[in-house]
Amino acid sequence: MIRPVLKMGDPRLFQQARPLELFATPELHSLIVDMEDTMQHLEGAGLAAPQIGVGLCVVIFGFEDNPRYPEAGSVPYTVLINPVLTPLSDEIEEGWEGCLSVPGLRGMVPRWRYLRYTGFDPFGQPIERSVDGFHARVVQHECDHLNGILYPMRIRDFSRFGFTEELFPDAKDLPEE
Repeated sequence: MIRPVLKMGDPRLFQQARPLELFATPELHSLIVDMEDTMQHLEGAGLAAPQIGVGLCVVIFGFEDNPRYPEAGSVPYTVLINPVLTPLSDEIEEGWEGCLSVPGLRGMVPRWRYLRYTGFDPFGQPIERSVDGFHARVVQHECDHLNGILYPMRIRDFSRFGFTEELFPDAKDLPEE
């Protein structure tokens, strides 16, 4: 089922999500299906459970080809529960981001370039990956939602934040989110 996505300003987006305690339940399966349906319907690269009003540490992300991210390489579809992120270097990379909870806006956001993430799949099996580039950016963006952080809170230079059509009037030059 496609769920409404909460928009910036809704106080639920600024709350800390709770770790999931039970895996492989019908409720978890239903949540993941709803998140998948919602993300695909909106052509998103990822979605966090708090964005649909569920305060649990569950994120999904990934795509092969996505019209909203024409320059991004594919990111493997992943359901990541109770994630832990560890930077693998001090290197920070700035990149354009948008968000389904902040529609119509984009901003230049600093993120770790190299990252290891760990967590669990829906059946409680461990996941561990070392990633970089856009994959690392997507994971950090989605996991920020679990900590009540929206990407505008990370922007350093507000001259590089604004409405997409104002920043990029030529749609073919639209940056990755």
